[in-house]
Amino acid sequence: MKKALIALIIVLIIIQFIPLNRDNPASNPTSEIKLKPEVKPIIEKACYDCHSNNTNWPWYSFVAPVSFFVVNHVQEGRDELNFSIWQEYSQKRKSRKLKELVEEVEEGEMPLPPYIITHSEADLTEEEIGTLIKWAKSDSLYISN
Repeated sequence: MKKALIALIIVLIIIQFIPLNRDNPASNPTSEIKLKPEVKPIIEKACYDCHSNNTNWPWYSFVAPVSFFVVNHVQEGRDELNFSIWQEYSQKRKSRKLKELVEEVEEGEMPLPPYIITHSEADLTEEEIGTLIKWAKSDSLYISN
């Protein structure tokens, strides 16, 4: 038992040295989404860490093995929807992403519950959810027309 514990500690120390890409890629300001003043703070506090190139990497994103999950999750989030390159999306893709945003927020799937645990400011109020959904639906209709 003692040897297993020592081995586990050694492995945990070694994996701290595995390099991970925690970059915030440079983005062209003209590619970023243009948000209405009432929507911008909601999107920034609840979405930007995973869905933009402006991630605020928390301390635990530097501690393995949690760091592996966090870095992977941010990369998947950026691949799925990245507000930093919004203007590079086709109109069809923008419309689809806004419709998906509405669905995810209405179903309580976004922001992710584990994210809310460590980022209480991302726990949206009903009013904020309503503002976000109203904006996404109106922009989605505008884009698809």
